[in-house]
Amino acid sequence: MSPLQKKFLQLKQDRKAVVLAHNYQPKEIQEVADYVGDSLGLSYEAQKAKGDCILFCGVHFMAETAKIVNPEKRVFMPDLQAGCSLADSCPADKLKDYLSAHPGLYVVSYVNCTAAVKAQSDVICTSGNAEKIVRKVPEDREILFLPDRNLGDWVMQKTGRKMRLWDGDCYVHMEFTASSIDRIRKEHPDALVVAHPECTRAVRALADEVCSTEKMVGYCRTSPSRSFIIVTEEGMLHRLRREMPDKQFLAGPTDRCACAECRYMKMNTLEKAFLALEKLSPELTLPDEVIEKARSPIERMLDWSRN
Repeated sequence: MSPLQKKFLQLKQDRKAVVLAHNYQPKEIQEVADYVGDSLGLSYEAQKAKGDCILFCGVHFMAETAKIVNPEKRVFMPDLQAGCSLADSCPADKLKDYLSAHPGLYVVSYVNCTAAVKAQSDVICTSGNAEKIVRKVPEDREILFLPDRNLGDWVMQKTGRKMRLWDGDCYVHMEFTASSIDRIRKEHPDALVVAHPECTRAVRALADEVCSTEKMVGYCRTSPSRSFIIVTEEGMLHRLRREMPDKQFLAGPTDRCACAECRYMKMNTLEKAFLALEKLSPELTLPDEVIEKARSPIERMLDWSRN
């Protein structure tokens, strides 16, 4: 453990802070977080957080979710500018216009969207529970799934439920191609390919398993295979290697590099995380009206996921 990590842990204790980190965060942050996980797990942890404040090491929409489910807590981020290309692909005003022109749609929003979009939604989902959530939507309602068309397409394949798909995507997962994954499969024929559902259908078709980052952990742990090709953001590799040091994890390549890295996730650094706790800034705030409207679809997701 580095000297800065030791200082951070002491400061975290002094501030009585709960530190939540996404699986895509830099390894130095993952190693000092109270909880590392995917969006669904982080939502649960944010909801039950007991500390005086929350330091959310992820991207902006994730910290917004933490504030929505635990509004009395102060929520800080290492870098308030850490955004998300997928969330940006569905501006709240464009969604409002679309829903005005197409009344009666049941809006299922992937958690990778802004609080203002969540506030216009009927239920939220994550990549880990999207199939389950969609199956619970009344059959007589037409669904608008947003903002990730690839995740929506995968859910339609799994459920057989036709949905309108918003035309959004994650730039990181779009960098994986069928040719890049086919190439590494040939180089490592004994390795299983595990891909995130935000990948294109062509990439998913080459995978042995398609699942959320959290389910990747369970799949790789229980699989008899000793080698895996992980087709998602490269930060996931650190958690897998840390929890399963006896297995081999290879980064799924793109056509231009050996692994895919989210520039937004990597805007957070341990140095910024330390300063955020030290200065109690930058703080994420939301209007009370947005919190109130967005809380219902998030809590519906959490309730539906428990059942």
